[in-house]
Amino acid sequence: MAQLTLIQAINDAMRVALERDPSVVILGEDVGKNGGVFRATEGLWERFGDDRVIDTPLAEAGIVGTAIGMAVNGLRPIVEIQFLGFAYPGFEQIVSHAARLRTRTQGMFPATMVIRAPYGGGIRAPELHSDSTEALFVHTPGLKVVVPSTPYDAKGLLLAAISDPDPVLFLEPMKLYRAVREEVPEEAYEVPIGQARVVRKGEDVTLLAWGAMVPVTTAVAEEWAQKGVSCEVIDVRSLYPLDEETLVTSVKKTGRAVIVHEAPRTSGVGAELAALLQEQAFLWLEAPIARVTGYDVPVPMFALEDAFRPNAQRVSEAVRQVIAF
Repeated sequence: MAQLTLIQAINDAMRVALERDPSVVILGEDVGKNGGVFRATEGLWERFGDDRVIDTPLAEAGIVGTAIGMAVNGLRPIVEIQFLGFAYPGFEQIVSHAARLRTRTQGMFPATMVIRAPYGGGIRAPELHSDSTEALFVHTPGLKVVVPSTPYDAKGLLLAAISDPDPVLFLEPMKLYRAVREEVPEEAYEVPIGQARVVRKGEDVTLLAWGAMVPVTTAVAEEWAQKGVSCEVIDVRSLYPLDEETLVTSVKKTGRAVIVHEAPRTSGVGAELAALLQEQAFLWLEAPIARVTGYDVPVPMFALEDAFRPNAQRVSEAVRQVIAF
């Protein structure tokens, strides 16, 4: 098996999909000859041509709307939005049409499409390039939202998203694009949407995270293990649909939970997870559920970016508080 980075695994997933299914097409800004802003589609235009890898104008509403039309007519489009913060012009197409099409047509026309979007901070990008607004989309019925944190999951989740009959928002943590390499099978495989991944088993505290926060929480778990505290780390990875059983079972076992995400705190996905655990695991809780998040401000410029994003120190302090309660 090849040792791939996360961005290479995404590229490989699209290669596999284009090879095995002639209905798969890719469209977006600079995805063709240029290979995408992060080179996610590098080499695919040369291999599959203009009809399958399509450069578009700078018009997110038009790109998503075109993809919806393609899906209605039997194609399986993969849309690239250059950054999640650029999706706002296309938001109306996503929430008013793509997410509602199955219901609107009483199941006659599912919007079988994937919207890929790099998201999150940590790469010193300018305004709108580092937004983590996954909660906007998780709150949209009819839309699935997934976030890989490893190369293996990136390929498997993307192939599962391409096969899914419903529209899937596939969020890619930019901080992890080239952070690590991992063995990734060359052949096609799928990581099921709706299943969390237990990264590390533990008995004392459950740490819930997704995207670029998974390595942060894993490092904290390793730190606390040296102090005799056993942390269970769960990569939520499927924000909708949610793997409630895995999350609730873990917290019932440990009695404590720390939720970590990069997005602003208010009404973030972490609040929904906290409510879920409160409803289903209340009698097992030994301490209040803790959240470590971004702040309720726009992602700041370079000098303050590290202060905005949750780090190991903040997560470790939350673990200390729930242990000491």
